[in-house]
Amino acid sequence: MRPLTYVAVLLAVMALAFWAYRENYRTQAAISEMSQLRREIAGLREELGVLRAEWAYLNRPDRLRDLVNLNFDRLRLVPVDSGQFLDLGQIDYAKPPAAPETDDSDSSKEQQP
Repeated sequence: MRPLTYVAVLLAVMALAFWAYRENYRTQAAISEMSQLRREIAGLREELGVLRAEWAYLNRPDRLRDLVNLNFDRLRLVPVDSGQFLDLGQIDYAKPPAAPETDDSDSSKEQQP
């Protein structure tokens, strides 16, 4: 009976060793993937910072004013002033379509037993 127990324990130890070996490599792969994703995120954040700086540079008021003056003949852009805005009360909104009228006397007859 003892040799059977030794074989069972040996098989259990081998199975646990195999499981630990697999888990170790899975963990290393996950850590590697995580570090790669962190590097990618850092690169994308740096790229986003550069894009924000470029956007701020391209949206300088003096540059935009020069572009408007340069393209005035084509675009007809003029500065915005307060006379171009309306109050909400001055806007005519479209009326929703009216619901079809129903005869209440007919429906009350149908509901009575």
